[in-house]
Amino acid sequence: MTQSDDYPITVAALYHFARIEDPAAVRPPVEALCAQHGLCGTLLLAREGVNGTIAGSAQGVAAAIDHIRSLPGFADIEVKYSGARSAPFRRMKVRLKREIVTMGVPDIDPVHGQGAYVDPADWNALISDPDTVVIDTRNSFEVEQGSFVHAIDPGTERFSEFPAWFDDQAAALQASGKKIAMFCTGGIRCEKATAYVRAKGFDEVYHLKGGILKYLEEVPAEESLFSGGCFVFDERVALGQGLAVLGDPVEPEMVDRQRKPRKRGVGSGSASSPAES
Repeated sequence: MTQSDDYPITVAALYHFARIEDPAAVRPPVEALCAQHGLCGTLLLAREGVNGTIAGSAQGVAAAIDHIRSLPGFADIEVKYSGARSAPFRRMKVRLKREIVTMGVPDIDPVHGQGAYVDPADWNALISDPDTVVIDTRNSFEVEQGSFVHAIDPGTERFSEFPAWFDDQAAALQASGKKIAMFCTGGIRCEKATAYVRAKGFDEVYHLKGGILKYLEEVPAEESLFSGGCFVFDERVALGQGLAVLGDPVEPEMVDRQRKPRKRGVGSGSASSPAES
């Protein structure tokens, strides 16, 4: 868990798909605990699980995570920690939703139908394979901050547009015979996106475990194939290698939009040069 003189605020990004029979009953104690510890951020509760980002003192964040882990089916929830100089959210919101990440496609099973996880240490080898198609499942304004070299940008403005984009590309992808590797910020969108792709008849479907955030945390800068910054939905805007907040004096060069690949279709565009950082 991150808390230091440079980043005194601990930020925890989390999600987990597990059945919650009564999200409305789960909400009040979560709200009370977050208020008790002065946390800020957003947590989404739905029958399919929990998703969100919270920030505050290390002790307060730990208390909230421990409470969520105590819920039936949530003991194994993964949490990605980073830091901030000041509170990255204005207030705390705990909301009830139909989906913890909105795709709008019924009967998708992100628990049993998702693609194979690939650890950050093995990701470079997969996406460098010429027999792999790499797809960024995030939205266009996120891709503008940075992406993996050669990744396809679907050009979506919201995640619910992804299924229609993929349906348009499916025939070309099938004809290519290539593996499909997908990624997003923390992994949650890929749980549903890879499940959707597999439901369409694709077998070799992979996604980056822990998303870009885990990759930037674990992969050394000199080995990184990620170019630019990873957009985050708070006042930090974007994170760089080692999860440093972009704009830090030590790494002001991390965002380089000129090196961002902008490939919207399976066969469109030319290859971008590898990231230097």
